[in-house]
Amino acid sequence: MGVTKSEIFTAEQNQISSIAKVFGHPARVAILQHLFKIDSCICGDLVDEIGLAQPTISQHLKELKKIGLIKGNIEGTSICYCIDKENWTHMKTTLAAFLDQDLEETNDCC
Repeated sequence: MGVTKSEIFTAEQNQISSIAKVFGHPARVAILQHLFKIDSCICGDLVDEIGLAQPTISQHLKELKKIGLIKGNIEGTSICYCIDKENWTHMKTTLAAFLDQDLEETNDCC
């Protein structure tokens, strides 16, 4: 498999791609849904809630944090996670603009 040439694409194109990749795994979607449902920081019960092993949950949290949809702070020996509301709003705006594109009515292609 070749190396992705992300530098030839715009920052927005790379951002949309990263968001789509993160949403491409149902465990990450479930984690986000759970964080929204409880509407507070969560420190440890994701393993019981999602039903995956702790290392797997940690990897998914890492991916969500990497693109900024969640944030975490250290409390004792645990890291507590919650939705990063500012980044979530920015992500929604970016995706809405992308998904709101429409073809003109006069386009007779195919």
